Amino acid sequence: MKIYPNRIQIKFRMVKISHLLMTLFLFATASMQAQNPVLSVTGGKLQGVASAAPGINVYKGIPYATPPVGVLRWRRPQPVKPWKGIKIADHFGNISWQSGQQHGSFYWKEFYQNGQDPMSEDCLYLNVWAPAATAGKPDAKLPVAFWVHGGGYINGYGHEITMDGDAWAMRGVILVTINYRLGLLGFLAHPALSAESADGTSGNYGTYDQIMALRWVHDNIAQFGGDPDNITVMGQSAGAASVKNLVISPMSRRLIRRCIIQSGGGMGKFIEPDGDNKIVDERGRLLMEKHGYTTIGQLRAARPEELLKIAAWGVASPHTDGVALPENFDSAVKQGHVADIDYMIGCTVDDIVPMNKAVDAFCYARDSIHTHNIYQYLFARKLPGSTDGAFHSAELWYMFHTLNRCWRPFTSADYRLADEIMDYWTNFCKNGNPNGEGRETWHAFTRQNPFVMTLNVK
Repeated sequence: MKIYPNRIQIKFRMVKISHLLMTLFLFATASMQAQNPVLSVTGGKLQGVASAAPGINVYKGIPYATPPVGVLRWRRPQPVKPWKGIKIADHFGNISWQSGQQHGSFYWKEFYQNGQDPMSEDCLYLNVWAPAATAGKPDAKLPVAFWVHGGGYINGYGHEITMDGDAWAMRGVILVTINYRLGLLGFLAHPALSAESADGTSGNYGTYDQIMALRWVHDNIAQFGGDPDNITVMGQSAGAASVKNLVISPMSRRLIRRCIIQSGGGMGKFIEPDGDNKIVDERGRLLMEKHGYTTIGQLRAARPEELLKIAAWGVASPHTDGVALPENFDSAVKQGHVADIDYMIGCTVDDIVPMNKAVDAFCYARDSIHTHNIYQYLFARKLPGSTDGAFHSAELWYMFHTLNRCWRPFTSADYRLADEIMDYWTNFCKNGNPNGEGRETWHAFTRQNPFVMTLNVK
């Protein structure tokens, strides 16, 4: 029998290489699992995916309530139903039924010309962007930003083209965005619906969705490395009006550490219907009967596409119901029934309506009775590429640092402004003070020094 030493050596080397490759594979797998562990949240096991930014995980389409379909249409959100196995959160959830922007309109061109995601009544989902290094580490206690989108309570969703959490998470702040019910499906008040309710009220379903989502975040964000005791609620336009509701609602205000109100006014009314429950119920009844819906059975059997055809402006928005919203925002501020926390508030130079006086009024009122700081801003950058100026919603490209998704010819100065705004916003979320090293000092607003930070390119 002949022995071939070279063959034995080669075989031995191949075995060693195979073992080395297996070791490297197992090491890489363990490293990936450490950076993206399976989390235990309300509902079941959850795992995210790597985001486009290095070191960031994104968890898309997390259900925070049972789908409000069938008999749950026009009912307050119910706790999420448990799922089996590990849910891989790799795609965004459905968005609420909405008419969207008219093709060719200004806002269509600005934000929606790439289309929008599938619509469904099954729309109660949220998204989380967090550093991979903090996943599964409750002791990390990172600050959390809870974003409520705008859209007049009839349009919008939590993953619009402007909205992304990578830049937030890279600055050490976990970002959460949510979807909630919109339009008639989210806010219809009606005598028949009130009769079904234990407390005799109806409407505000979208507001209850927001409260449910905030509670889910408070209960689960530690799994992502977040601090449930350091949540900043923030929103723009109808989203800002929503966070004004959240900081006055007895169902949510104690869950909030800070608040950012963008282009949502201040004191004074802002996209909310007048009247008590009976008046709002009657308004809903008359509207639906006008379109042939006279019974609760007909209402629940209606196709969402048909409901979208009904012009609902002035009906499809939150109202003071005595439960989630016991009083309006002005009354709550004056009576001290608003969360006593740090606030940031402002608007754009060319906003949808002049807001300076309303914002000033809120700042003066808070200065009179607060124990925390309030910071006011004015976004003044007139966006390049058109003569539309610093229009309503213009700051969103900057505060999410998503300028590269926009058709406009942004300059290096715009990117520097986006960095500045992101630093101010995330610093505020961290400690209630927007200031940080290398940035212009932003003074708190007081009667003695009514300081307003102007945000513009330099």
